Amino acid sequence: MRWDRFILPIVLILLWEGLSLIRVIPLHLLPAPSRIFLGLKDLMTIGMPPEYLLPHHILHSLYRVTLGFVIAALLGVPLGLLMGGSPRLWRIINPVIELVRPIPPLAWIPLAILWFGIGMKSAAFIIFLGVFFPILLNTVSGVVSINPVYFEVAQTLNAVKKDIFFKILLPGATPSIFVGMRIGMGIGWMTLVAAEFTGVKSGYGLGYMIMTARDIQRPDEILAGMLIIGLIGVLINAALHACELRIIRWQ
Repeated sequence: MRWDRFILPIVLILLWEGLSLIRVIPLHLLPAPSRIFLGLKDLMTIGMPPEYLLPHHILHSLYRVTLGFVIAALLGVPLGLLMGGSPRLWRIINPVIELVRPIPPLAWIPLAILWFGIGMKSAAFIIFLGVFFPILLNTVSGVVSINPVYFEVAQTLNAVKKDIFFKILLPGATPSIFVGMRIGMGIGWMTLVAAEFTGVKSGYGLGYMIMTARDIQRPDEILAGMLIIGLIGVLINAALHACELRIIRWQ
């Protein structure tokens, strides 16, 4: 393990703690790392709101983002393969994609609440919008980037469409598909937390937890929640990257 990657974060944390101790950084605006750690402990043992413990917030947020991610992947990958392999289909669908894609997922929150109400369905829909377009466009890019010579050779050898799809098209696009998944998951994770600010039926979710901590002026717990969000994001990205390396060993 390369320990030098941790030098800068440790130095910054120690500097932050030192400046907080001598009151250069106001504690009521930016709590010291030690107080954030205590806030994290409170989230684990007391909860925010009380009895709503951190592990349950994490599980509910992960469930919401996983649901939206899976739906986006199940729709985005096949559609991307079809659009990448069919220029005509690309010309038909692309104008709609380019019209809807620039709209931020958070702009859909009012409609999502109107259509699905406050809760799991609306959150999953917002996550879906954040994840879908990166997966779709990266899948298309992966298909288009495949060397045409491979298809010509396959046709010369009288390969059937099934073999072309599973032995050329899908393997060739897989690296780009995983890039889209990682980008989409990052956007979806950020979008989920913001979507939870609008309210959740269950009272669980990292966004809801941070919003509640804000209401009772607990900046230490706000920052502790932000830290957890960042760490989970790193772990999710690492897990997807590990799956990518395992699946595309042939590269």
